[in-house]
Parts: sequence; structure tokens; C-alpha cells
Amino acid sequence: MTHILSIETSTPICSVAIHSDGSLRALAEINESGAHAERLMLLVEEVLQKTGLEFSRLDAIAVSEGPGSYTGLRIGVSTAKGLAFGLGKPLIGVNTLQALASAVLLEEGELVIPVLDARRMEVYREVFDQKLDSVAALDSEVLEENSFENFLDAHRVCFLGDAVEKVQSVVAHENARFLTDKTFSAENMGGLAFQKFQRGEFADLAYFVPNYLKEFKALHSKKNPLLSL
Repeated sequence: MTHILSIETSTPICSVAIHSDGSLRALAEINESGAHAERLMLLVEEVLQKTGLEFSRLDAIAVSEGPGSYTGLRIGVSTAKGLAFGLGKPLIGVNTLQALASAVLLEEGELVIPVLDARRMEVYREVFDQKLDSVAALDSEVLEENSFENFLDAHRVCFLGDAVEKVQSVVAHENARFLTDKTFSAENMGGLAFQKFQRGEFADLAYFVPNYLKEFKALHSKKNPLLSL
């Protein structure tokens, strides 16, 4: 049986799970701003205790690769890489939006669009079909009244994520369905991580970095002391 530890830190929800052959065994999460750095390893220890597993029995470490919070992703990926290196286990990167999309059961012909808040009226989004294949590549989009119109005119579309209410305030279409009860969670990473494990799709520990999608704007700030070094 394959045991995979999954780490999700792309949003204010810090979440850790263990799946065995893709099935959830244990979940621990906390929704507390700024808690990622302090609580992440405590959550890791909690799920190990719940399952009775030792670190040595883990077969891989999976981490949400983004997009999302710069700080959250950096903490999650750094922790996952450290665990994978220290334990000698493979690292698996999981598309944050695809993992969220997997929480929805679609009917034939339906699409799902996970949306993550990118501030103001902008969102990160990707469009997936019933098989979780990408129909429109991951990108950022400024919301307008006709946003997603090409998909909505041809399909019933489910929107979910922490920017779903923002989308709902702008998009009015009879084919739009807004799911406000789905959150970003390591619970949703297990199936995708297990599929990648079976295919041997592992990240390179030396070069793997989060997909921030946007450059971290603070790096360009005139007040950034790093620019004077």
C-alpha cells in the first residue's frame, strides 16, 4: 500500500493529509492567518499519529505547487522538500486548482473552474472537464461581465474556490453554478498525487519551485532593502 503525505498551504488554510492508495486516512488543518510556519509540522505530526504511521513508512511527499499565496507556497514547498530530502522519498507537485477541481463530481459535458483570489477583481483560474483534463490553461484573469462567456454558452459550469463569491458578483449566466462550500484542502490532493506516483512523475528536488504565476510584487518595491544589496 502506498502512503503519501500531502501538504496544502496555498491559501490561509494550512492543511495536511495522509492518503493510502489515494484514499484519505487522516486530515489536519487550521484556518488561521500567519499560522503556516508555526503549525505546519505540528499538523504533519498529528496526521502521522492519527494513522499510526512512522515517517519511514511514507512512500512520497506531495505538495500543492500553486498558484496561491507567495508566503504560504514558499513555506509549504520548503517543508515538503526538506521532508523528501531528509527521508529519501520522492516529491510530487500537485496543481492547486486541479486538486480543488477534483472535489466536484461533474456530469457529462459539464466543466469546473476553480478560482483563487488574486486581489482586486483578478483571479487565478483554470478550466477542467469531467476527466480533470485542462480545457483552458492556468492563467490570471480580470473579471468582467462577460468573463467565461465562451464556456458558459456551451456548458454548465461549476465555479468554486476562495474567489467564487467575487465571480458570482460579476457573472450572471443560467449555466453558472457557484459552490461556496468547497475549500482548498490537502484532502483533495490524494488521488492526483497517487496517480503521479504510479506514473513515476516526481519533481526534481534541486529545481522544483512553486508556480506563483505572478512575480512577487514586493521584489520591485522601492522600499525593498534587498534592492540595495
